[in-house]
Amino acid sequence: MDDPLTMESEPTSTLIGNSQGLYLDLSRERTQFTAIIYADFAFTTGRFNGSSFSLFSRFSAADAPSTIREMAIVGGRGAFRTATGFALLRVTWSNTMGDAIVEFNVTLYHY
Repeated sequence: MDDPLTMESEPTSTLIGNSQGLYLDLSRERTQFTAIIYADFAFTTGRFNGSSFSLFSRFSAADAPSTIREMAIVGGRGAFRTATGFALLRVTWSNTMGDAIVEFNVTLYHY
């Protein structure tokens, strides 16, 4: 994945960086999507320009679309060096092609 990182979910929202990563489908059953996700959220503007934090966790789409999912923050660079924490994810829009808009509320602990 290689997606814009914005302040809000609207396409016209302020761009603050990009998120890049990958996911592996773990599902044996094609009717249920479960994946391992690695993503790096890099800031390209503002106070945290040049810094990023990384997420690595399991994601299951078996829950209701509006379900809030928790994922682990496993590190970072720049201002987020040695970051730990968690991200609460909520899918706000998706389609049958696999595209989605995901809202992330992140709590980071860093030095």
